[in-house]
Amino acid sequence: MLIYVIRHGQTDWNAELRLQGQKDIPLNDTGRQQATGNGQALAARLGAKARHFDFVSSPLHRTRETMERMRLAMALEPSAYRTDERLMEVSFGDWEGHTMAELEQQVPERVAEREVSKWDFIPPGETAESYEILSWRVSAWLKDVTTPTVCVAHGGVIRVLFRICGVMTQDEASVGPIPQDRILKLENGMIDWL
Repeated sequence: MLIYVIRHGQTDWNAELRLQGQKDIPLNDTGRQQATGNGQALAARLGAKARHFDFVSSPLHRTRETMERMRLAMALEPSAYRTDERLMEVSFGDWEGHTMAELEQQVPERVAEREVSKWDFIPPGETAESYEILSWRVSAWLKDVTTPTVCVAHGGVIRVLFRICGVMTQDEASVGPIPQDRILKLENGMIDWL
């Protein structure tokens, strides 16, 4: 199994450290440059072999725009890819649109609860998920991957891939930066940043 996973480019909410979750926030200029740069890097790595890869994206706008800009930079038809809802970002429920600093002021006890076990914490709201719940969706998608794949998804999806592949504990996977200007190579259970 060979998968190249790319986090969508930066949005204004990323820059402001707002919890984005499943809100459909577009890329900003930095994010557009990151998407094009990742496409150029992938084109240099894959060359003509890229045409034999399956290309799949989360259905959210920021991932689709990232995919289309990457494919354009790879000299591929921008719209010739598919989407999969299982690759959508974790839902932060009622917390989407807020920064952690704002939430610390409004609901400090819930933020403290999240810090104890970030992997299993479910924010308030009907649609909210934990990283554990997200891992069920991503695991189901991963089981369906049968050909070399280029995937554009979200930081949460990459976090759970680290856990699913066993390269990080739950605590390690739920923290730490997930860059938007690098490509993650997942091959036979091994993960490397390119």
